[in-house]
Amino acid sequence: MSRAEFDEFAKDYRSLHAQNVAITGEEPEYFAEYKMRDFAQLVRQTGGPADGRYLDFGSGVGASVAPFRRHLPQAQLLCADVSAESLAASRIAHGDGPDYLLINGASLDLPDASVDGGFACCVFHHIPPAQHLAALSELRRVLKADAPLMIYEHNPLNPLTVRAVNTCPLDVNAILIRAGEMARRCAQAGFSSTSVDYRVFFPATLKAWRRFEDRMRWLPLGAQYFVHARR
Repeated sequence: MSRAEFDEFAKDYRSLHAQNVAITGEEPEYFAEYKMRDFAQLVRQTGGPADGRYLDFGSGVGASVAPFRRHLPQAQLLCADVSAESLAASRIAHGDGPDYLLINGASLDLPDASVDGGFACCVFHHIPPAQHLAALSELRRVLKADAPLMIYEHNPLNPLTVRAVNTCPLDVNAILIRAGEMARRCAQAGFSSTSVDYRVFFPATLKAWRRFEDRMRWLPLGAQYFVHARR
């Protein structure tokens, strides 16, 4: 999807997302919540500063802002995106609490080793695969030594996920990436300690079973996965 297409969808992003995930019985906020819970856990596990500065790469309309504030209340969030309209929508929704950065071209307008960690939530399937290594290398450049990176993606091994992506206007040009391949690309870009957790196994109708999901992170059938790595 191009920058212009993201600008076009910015105003209606939440409603489109809500329609697309309705089959799960959840609202879009549910998905943003567990991602930021996982990121906060990763920050704690890697010794990241509670009051650090963290990068949301491909932040869109700011779905991660509220849960980020809940799980890392002392930290500063930097929202970066190629879509000026999406960043504007985020600012309207969340105010000037986060910092905002418009991405122009292949590089981030940030100094080397200037952020304490970063995450990208369902962003890389919108980036042409030939550009993944460059994007990951740029993320590595702006992260401090040993800082954590979390990349959440849709799992192409899950048939319901594939169906949702194929019917979503926001994902018209999406190219899904297998977890092992995403982890390999992170390692190729120079990241270390790369591993994968699978997430989202049960819809709302089976939410009683979700208490078992932390024991199922090894199972490659979750609707999504995240790669975690270290700078």
